[in-house]
Amino acid sequence: MNNGDTAFMLISAALVFIMIPGLAFFYGGLVKKRHVLSIMMQSIAGLGIVTILWVVIGYTIAFGTDINGLIGGLDYLGLKDVGLDPKGEMTIPHILFVAFQLMFAILTPALATGATAERLRFPAYVGILALWSLVVYAPVAHWVWGGGWLGSLGALDFAGGTVVHISSGISGLVAAIVIGKRYNKANDPTIPHNIPYVVLGGALLWIGWFGFNAGSELAADGTAALAFANTHIAACMGLLGWMISEKLHHGKATMLGAISGAVAGLVGITPACAFITPLASIVLGLIVGVVCYFSVAVLKEKLGYDDALDVFGIHGIGGTIGALMTGIFCTAAVNPLVANEGLFYSGNFEQVKIQLIATLATYAYAAVATFIILKVVGIFTPLAASNIEQETGLDSTQHGESAYSDIDGLSTSFSNL
Repeated sequence: MNNGDTAFMLISAALVFIMIPGLAFFYGGLVKKRHVLSIMMQSIAGLGIVTILWVVIGYTIAFGTDINGLIGGLDYLGLKDVGLDPKGEMTIPHILFVAFQLMFAILTPALATGATAERLRFPAYVGILALWSLVVYAPVAHWVWGGGWLGSLGALDFAGGTVVHISSGISGLVAAIVIGKRYNKANDPTIPHNIPYVVLGGALLWIGWFGFNAGSELAADGTAALAFANTHIAACMGLLGWMISEKLHHGKATMLGAISGAVAGLVGITPACAFITPLASIVLGLIVGVVCYFSVAVLKEKLGYDDALDVFGIHGIGGTIGALMTGIFCTAAVNPLVANEGLFYSGNFEQVKIQLIATLATYAYAAVATFIILKVVGIFTPLAASNIEQETGLDSTQHGESAYSDIDGLSTSFSNL
């Protein structure tokens, strides 16, 4: 047991927790005002649902004794035998590791909800969330971090490029396609109703990401410091890359674009943060910022899918770029866990090949499993809100409340005067 590592991980877990209300504000500001509480509710409700599932069975699926490289056993069912002593070679209490990983499990499905914003019914969301957490997230986490086949293959994913971002990005895309487009989308396009909410949420995400990435080292050491620095560098370069692209493409750099670029940079650096140099982080951040911008501004329009808040364009595409560029720029010079020098240093495609396998496997499994989950949940409850419910607003039709009811009432009173 190391008290310094324990203190560091307590703080890191709390920082990752901040990302969840941060995401609620980020997504809440992006939707129309009649839907703001519905999308925020999906992040907040996930706190309760996923926490209980994780304690009862999710953690053991992800981190129990490996079964054929695919899934964890039931060693820790109900957190049985999880106590204050470290697990394996860790230097922190086992229960603290459970709590830290729990925050990842909560955040990941919350990311995917942005793709189906403004039309996913809350009862359907609850069913999808519960099944997705156990059927998609926990097994993929086991593949990479829990002793499963991708980790054994040598895939490098320090903090969740495949586990978190690719899985949520491709699942969000599948859900958006299966559920269908928003009612009257062509004549009622999504214009963010509160950019300051978006900036606030983005800032909380950025702060939390330091715990997300640096904390994945599970120790207060040099590797954590490298992950911390690379996280910030890539975010800043992603911000600049998006702004430059937006300026050249549309003539103006926007506040929304700047914070979106920062998030894209944070997504891209997640798998690579402890395996590459700071200079490589600049290159990664620039590429992610530029490519994610054009994925959102051009690709989505050409393909015609209704990913409301660009989950696939930022998390799916950004996570994919990050995973593959990890194979290009990883080096044992900064992390001895790198067994295969990256393509940039060695000319060897081996690690890129492994990263590609991990990426494609996550794409395939998450897409198929999500499609099945949607069809199963759809048997019991409609997935999409009706046209009238969407027009009225999911805040009132799904939750019986309004984010701005007092303000609207005050405005009406003044107008009557």
